[in-house]
Amino acid sequence: MFEVKDIDLFQLDEEDFDTVIADDIVFNGTVKFKKPLLIKGKVNGKIEAASDLVIDTDAVVKANITTTKVLVRGKVTGNISADDIVYVTKTGCVTGDITSKNVVLENGCFFSGKCTMEPVQA
Repeated sequence: MFEVKDIDLFQLDEEDFDTVIADDIVFNGTVKFKKPLLIKGKVNGKIEAASDLVIDTDAVVKANITTTKVLVRGKVTGNISADDIVYVTKTGCVTGDITSKNVVLENGCFFSGKCTMEPVQA
Protein backbone atom coordinates (compact mmCIF):
# COMPACT_ATOMS: atom_id res chain seq x y z
CA MET A 1 0.00 0.00 0.00
CA PHE A 2 1.16 3.54 -0.62
CA GLU A 3 0.77 6.66 1.44
CA VAL A 4 -0.48 9.97 0.04
CA LYS A 5 2.77 11.56 1.24
CA ASP A 6 4.68 9.17 -1.04
CA ILE A 7 3.10 10.79 -4.10
CA ASP A 8 5.54 13.59 -4.85
CA LEU A 9 3.13 15.28 -7.27
CA PHE A 10 1.47 16.94 -4.27
CA GLN A 11 4.73 18.59 -3.27
CA LEU A 12 5.63 20.11 -6.64
CA ASP A 13 5.28 23.86 -7.06
CA GLU A 14 4.73 25.46 -10.46
CA GLU A 15 8.41 26.41 -10.68
CA ASP A 16 9.36 22.71 -10.27
CA PHE A 17 7.89 21.91 -13.69
CA ASP A 18 10.00 22.28 -16.84
CA THR A 19 6.84 22.84 -18.86
CA VAL A 20 3.57 24.52 -17.92
CA ILE A 21 0.61 24.89 -20.25
CA ALA A 22 -0.69 28.17 -18.84
CA ASP A 23 -4.33 28.92 -18.12
CA ASP A 24 -4.64 31.15 -21.20
CA ILE A 25 -3.36 28.45 -23.60
CA VAL A 26 -5.48 26.11 -25.73
CA PHE A 27 -3.40 23.28 -27.23
CA ASN A 28 -4.79 21.02 -29.96
CA GLY A 29 -2.83 17.91 -30.97
CA THR A 30 -0.49 15.37 -29.39
CA VAL A 31 1.58 16.34 -26.35
CA LYS A 32 4.67 14.18 -25.71
CA PHE A 33 7.06 14.86 -22.83
CA LYS A 34 9.77 13.24 -20.69
CA LYS A 35 9.79 15.57 -17.66
CA PRO A 36 6.89 16.55 -15.36
CA LEU A 37 4.17 18.66 -17.01
CA LEU A 38 1.61 20.96 -15.39
CA ILE A 39 -1.55 21.75 -17.34
CA LYS A 40 -3.46 24.84 -16.24
CA GLY A 41 -5.11 25.57 -19.59
CA LYS A 42 -6.90 23.43 -22.18
CA VAL A 43 -5.58 20.43 -24.11
CA ASN A 44 -7.49 18.64 -26.86
CA GLY A 45 -6.02 15.56 -28.50
CA LYS A 46 -3.64 13.02 -26.99
CA ILE A 47 -1.09 13.03 -24.15
CA GLU A 48 1.84 10.57 -24.20
CA ALA A 49 4.24 10.93 -21.30
CA ALA A 50 7.31 9.26 -19.91
CA SER A 51 6.92 11.27 -16.72
CA ASP A 52 4.41 12.76 -14.29
CA LEU A 53 1.39 14.88 -15.17
CA VAL A 54 -0.59 17.33 -13.06
CA ILE A 55 -3.92 18.63 -14.35
CA ASP A 56 -4.62 21.74 -12.29
CA THR A 57 -7.95 22.84 -10.83
CA ASP A 58 -9.22 24.98 -13.72
CA ALA A 59 -7.65 22.89 -16.50
CA VAL A 60 -9.82 21.15 -19.10
CA VAL A 61 -8.34 18.15 -20.91
CA LYS A 62 -10.12 16.29 -23.69
CA ALA A 63 -7.57 13.60 -24.48
CA ASN A 64 -6.55 10.02 -23.95
CA ILE A 65 -3.64 10.06 -21.50
CA THR A 66 -0.74 7.61 -21.16
CA THR A 67 1.71 8.49 -18.38
CA THR A 68 3.58 7.33 -15.28
CA LYS A 69 1.63 9.22 -12.59
CA VAL A 70 -1.23 11.64 -12.94
CA LEU A 71 -2.81 13.97 -10.42
CA VAL A 72 -6.20 15.26 -11.56
CA ARG A 73 -7.49 18.42 -9.92
CA GLY A 74 -9.36 19.66 -13.01
CA LYS A 75 -11.52 18.08 -15.70
CA VAL A 76 -10.51 15.17 -17.95
CA THR A 77 -12.65 13.68 -20.70
CA GLY A 78 -10.84 10.65 -22.09
CA ASN A 79 -9.18 7.44 -20.96
CA ILE A 80 -6.25 7.52 -18.53
CA SER A 81 -3.57 4.84 -18.42
CA ALA A 82 -0.82 5.30 -15.80
CA ASP A 83 2.02 2.96 -14.85
CA ASP A 84 2.05 3.92 -11.16
CA ILE A 85 -1.01 5.89 -10.01
CA VAL A 86 -4.03 7.94 -10.98
CA TYR A 87 -5.04 10.30 -8.17
CA VAL A 88 -8.25 12.32 -8.54
CA THR A 89 -8.72 15.02 -5.90
CA LYS A 90 -12.07 16.25 -4.61
CA THR A 91 -12.02 19.01 -7.27
CA GLY A 92 -11.21 16.52 -10.05
CA CYS A 93 -13.59 15.21 -12.69
CA VAL A 94 -12.83 12.22 -14.93
CA THR A 95 -15.17 10.99 -17.64
CA GLY A 96 -13.48 7.96 -19.17
CA ASP A 97 -11.81 4.71 -18.24
CA ILE A 98 -8.89 4.52 -15.79
CA THR A 99 -6.21 1.80 -15.88
CA SER A 100 -3.40 1.80 -13.30
CA LYS A 101 -1.81 -0.24 -10.52
CA ASN A 102 -3.11 2.29 -7.99
CA VAL A 103 -6.18 4.51 -8.20
CA VAL A 104 -7.29 7.05 -5.60
CA LEU A 105 -10.64 8.82 -5.91
CA GLU A 106 -11.04 11.41 -3.15
CA ASN A 107 -14.44 11.94 -1.58
CA GLY A 108 -16.22 14.61 -3.61
CA CYS A 109 -14.55 13.95 -6.96
CA PHE A 110 -16.52 12.93 -10.06
CA PHE A 111 -15.73 9.73 -11.96
CA SER A 112 -17.76 8.14 -14.74
CA GLY A 113 -16.16 5.18 -16.47
CA LYS A 114 -14.55 1.83 -15.89
CA CYS A 115 -11.66 1.41 -13.45
CA THR A 116 -9.13 -1.38 -13.95
CA MET A 117 -6.45 -1.78 -11.30
CA GLU A 118 -3.68 -3.91 -12.72
CA PRO A 119 -0.21 -3.33 -14.10
CA VAL A 120 -0.40 -1.47 -17.40
CA GLN A 121 0.71 -3.64 -20.31
CA ALA A 122 3.26 -2.00 -22.60
